[in-house]
Amino acid sequence: MNTLAIVGCGKLAHIVVDALAKGLLPDYQIIGAFSRTQDKTDQLVEKVKTYSSDSCTACTTLEDLLAMKPDYIVEAASPAAMQELVLPALKGGSSVVTLSIGALADEDFYEEVMRTARDNGTRVYLASGAIGGFDVLRTVSLMETSEASIATEKGADSLKGTSVYSEALQSEQKTVFDGNAKDAIALFPTRVNVAVAASLASVGPKNMKVSVTSTPGYVGDDHRIEINSDQVRAVIDVYSKTAQIAGWSLVNTLRNITSPIVF
Repeated sequence: MNTLAIVGCGKLAHIVVDALAKGLLPDYQIIGAFSRTQDKTDQLVEKVKTYSSDSCTACTTLEDLLAMKPDYIVEAASPAAMQELVLPALKGGSSVVTLSIGALADEDFYEEVMRTARDNGTRVYLASGAIGGFDVLRTVSLMETSEASIATEKGADSLKGTSVYSEALQSEQKTVFDGNAKDAIALFPTRVNVAVAASLASVGPKNMKVSVTSTPGYVGDDHRIEINSDQVRAVIDVYSKTAQIAGWSLVNTLRNITSPIVF
């Protein structure tokens, strides 16, 4: 049985716990959880205890969770949390399954994470989140020179709290960003992880073209990824009404880690 700990105890983490309760992750047991908000940590651990008699600790610090040395740590918090936990986790023998792929947009940090994982026999698994098509993006980029882009459409409300938001977005459609994935994650630290994910699977954060369009009243997110080479053109278009697909992508990644057949 593989031991599992969770960092970030919001709605997406609850999806992982629900999957465990339904028997969809039979090769894992949750031994600990941590969130910056202690109430959320306590609620998640209590939920685990409703279906399992195994011991699960509500950790009060990230250091306490890392000291448990779980086989895998699911990160469902933020790029900042990912940057804080990934290197000590890998050095301590824990592999990391992450949604906050934006943390890896910095090339130097990305290289350090790779070296650390290789040196310690651990891994970082990038969950697909709200998109897909990593396999074809990776295949085409390995096969030959290619160009890639991702166009995201969001509702105006989802951009509140960012420097691009204004009340005018509530009544007019506007492209609020046009650049590359590295600049996009700097501007929207928690909102365009998918752009970095797609770029790492293909042409890199500096070369992945990114546009973000705000549409009044739009519900959910639509991500249209395109990769073009001399021999191949592929388009992956994923619309999601809520963020639930991101949580279930964590479940799918965990299943793939232990499955005899990998999709």
